[in-house]
Amino acid sequence: MRTSTRIAGALTGLTLTFGGAVLAAPAVRADIPACTNMAEMAGATASDSVTAACGRGVVGDLQSCVSGLTDAGVAGGAATAACRAAAHEPR
Repeated sequence: MRTSTRIAGALTGLTLTFGGAVLAAPAVRADIPACTNMAEMAGATASDSVTAACGRGVVGDLQSCVSGLTDAGVAGGAATAACRAAAHEPR
């Protein structure tokens, strides 16, 4: 077998191995339940609007998340903390 063929085969094997590992790795999930729990502790009732606002925090739209939680009855500081919690991986 030629050296170039062996090298190409080895590189292909490595690419498939590492590519598969990347695809099999668990995705980082945001923490919507932590956000909604914090919002409820701060006075909001569990609703679709609270969950939607926390969902906007997940994608990094903190301004819209805070506005949504504030509209749902969460104080400004608590809304900001809840939205920041939405963007973190659950623990």
